[in-house]
Amino acid sequence: MTEDIDRPPVRDLETRKRRAAYRASHRGTKEMDWLVGRYADAHLENFGEPDLAHFEQFLELPDPELQKWLLEPDPAVSGDFADLVGRIRAFHGMTRSAGS
Repeated sequence: MTEDIDRPPVRDLETRKRRAAYRASHRGTKEMDWLVGRYADAHLENFGEPDLAHFEQFLELPDPELQKWLLEPDPAVSGDFADLVGRIRAFHGMTRSAGS
């Protein structure tokens, strides 16, 4: 049965959201499971296709890079993900006050 092997990527938005939620909460470290997974639990249901595609790209990045972006006070975040990292940090109350 080659149709399982050659099947196109999942296009159903709800299926993609469930997969993203699972991937977000099964990162490999408890800290990243908690930080990314809780954000996903709170926001994925409201994501449209463009936001979901961007979040899926974010989930492809290695944990050490994401952890550095999320936990270091002055992370050098890639321009593509700076806004998303900021939203995750704000969701967890990790934003810095102005002027600090």
